[in-house]
Amino acid sequence: MPPTRNRAAVPEQLGFAGMPEKLFVCTPSKLGAFTDCPRRYRYSYVDRPSPPKGPPWAHNSLGASVHTALKNWYALPPERRLPEALPTLLKSTWVREGYRDVELERAAYRKALDWLEAYVATLDPEEEPLGVERVVAAKTAVLALNGRADRIDARPGPDGPEAVIVDYKTGRSGLDADDARGSQALALYAYAAQRVFRRPCHRVELHHLPTGTVAVHEHTDESLARQVRRAEETAQDIMAAEKAVAAGTDPDEAFPVNPGSLCGWCDFRKVCPAGATVAAKEPWTAVEHLGAS
Repeated sequence: MPPTRNRAAVPEQLGFAGMPEKLFVCTPSKLGAFTDCPRRYRYSYVDRPSPPKGPPWAHNSLGASVHTALKNWYALPPERRLPEALPTLLKSTWVREGYRDVELERAAYRKALDWLEAYVATLDPEEEPLGVERVVAAKTAVLALNGRADRIDARPGPDGPEAVIVDYKTGRSGLDADDARGSQALALYAYAAQRVFRRPCHRVELHHLPTGTVAVHEHTDESLARQVRRAEETAQDIMAAEKAVAAGTDPDEAFPVNPGSLCGWCDFRKVCPAGATVAAKEPWTAVEHLGAS
């Protein structure tokens, strides 16, 4: 496991020479990679050159296509934000990588267009979000955090205007309030958005396009602070592991593998001794059901 850090020293952030340590620059996905598997984090962010990845995943292609189509829908003037615009928007953003064959790709395209048409029917084309694919950033005693939120809405609150974090999901599984509550990424976006827009941001929403489900959680300042502390603790673990490697510790020991069900989906499965023992998923496995009759 990564070396144990001295948590008592965290508030001061003192280095060996009594000087403040550099802030740990990160995104929520970077922190999540370490939490899921320190070895995957090492392959992605520490080893240079990074080990070769496996082939592209069709579900990532599908998700990216839908996200970009929605981004471009909001880039249109309000009078042109119509369902009729969606086929052109989706075709222009479509990512073709990872599909088993043209038939499955076409089925995925048709399903994605269905999702988009149903979803934009729930939106007011006249409403302008605070941000679409907007980068928000904030600093703490440990972190220099930044991340790109799918959408940040402006909505009325009891004490004035508030910001709301909206995250699009295109995966097969449905979502519920526990998913929204437990998402560290959404909490960190909310924490950063409060500072960027100088207005409260406690509500986070997961919009699952395949089912039309909206999973909601209302954070408090205390729950956001807990998520930030968790992120700082993860960052401390990462920095401790990196220092251990620099001091001569075996990288495999400093960044241990966390074998499990995620190994079959890992980009580095073929180069990881633990992952190589797990049956690989095909690049199109997660979208194969879209081609079922």
